[in-house]
Amino acid sequence: MSHQAELVGRPEQERRVPQRRTGTRVTSLENTPPRDKEEAMPQSGTIDYAVVEGWEQLPKGYAHRDVAGVAVDGEDRVYLICRGDHPVIVYDQKGNFLRSWGEGEFTYRTHGISVGPNGTIFCTDDGNHTVRQFTPEGKLLMTLGVMNTPSDTGYDGKNLMTITRGAGPFNRPTNIAVGPRGDLYVSDGYGNCRVHQFSSSGQLKRSWGAPGRGPGEFYLPHGIAVAADGRVFVCDRESDRIQIFSPDGEYLSEWADTQRPTHIVFDEQGRAYVSELWWHPGDTSQSLGPITQARHARVSVYDPDGQVLARWGTPDATATGSFAAPHGIAVDSKCAIYISEVTWTFAVSRGRAPEDCHTFQKFALTS
Repeated sequence: MSHQAELVGRPEQERRVPQRRTGTRVTSLENTPPRDKEEAMPQSGTIDYAVVEGWEQLPKGYAHRDVAGVAVDGEDRVYLICRGDHPVIVYDQKGNFLRSWGEGEFTYRTHGISVGPNGTIFCTDDGNHTVRQFTPEGKLLMTLGVMNTPSDTGYDGKNLMTITRGAGPFNRPTNIAVGPRGDLYVSDGYGNCRVHQFSSSGQLKRSWGAPGRGPGEFYLPHGIAVAADGRVFVCDRESDRIQIFSPDGEYLSEWADTQRPTHIVFDEQGRAYVSELWWHPGDTSQSLGPITQARHARVSVYDPDGQVLARWGTPDATATGSFAAPHGIAVDSKCAIYISEVTWTFAVSRGRAPEDCHTFQKFALTS
């Protein structure tokens, strides 16, 4: 089902965000067009981004207190997957509302969204243990996994440390990526500890992973992307690392200069963009141990070798340009960055942010 709705304009604001991280300046602007990629990404090591306030023209009567994921198609249309009455919301490259779909077809645990090379849309729903493929207008094409049937991993439904073994698809899958040969790679997930590789037609080819901290082991494989050369990058969230595999699942290496990574995407130049979640006191990191001091959320941009090009975020979760609960990330053809946040689940419901805190932000390159 697709919905159209009346648009409501948002007041234009320009507000400077007082932050700088690793050679990155983040300011705020209203609908200032970014430069093209060649001009916007100098080799000096400094990358400047600006928050584009008022970009999203959310329709009247719509709300998204959790935006679980975001993706961009070949025409720079932006797809949000939300936990609410309108699961998938689509905008054009200027932020104008185009349509919504998926009403009544998803649980309130939607999790990730990705666009395939042919423009079809893949959506993960950890509430019903499926990954589904749709047309851009929301027509169902394929379902991976058995609806409402989790695989048997020993998971108790709440604590990932109760997972005793890896199992088949799926137990609360998190995200999906499409490889250059058309293969589908699914990170699985809150109730599993594996990556599953499927053919483009949905045939399971292989799975890998087990609970743990060793190479090829996971404590919550949460985000996934495939580089142009076919390498598979997996956000091993609770272990503060991104593991890198061959197209067939052989462990190659890992990036450790990351914090609780939730998702990863690549641009055409091979740069990696990663959303990184808070660690709050009382949490336990599988790499850092018990957390006694807050480590704020951030976004990082890496070169193809894993060196940080840009990084930003501040302890003020509600500030424009900072993050309460960054959960999904996408990049368009102009290298603008889109960040989705599960603000209600991770922050508001736990008393960490007010109800009007941002759930979706766009950052444009300015130099």
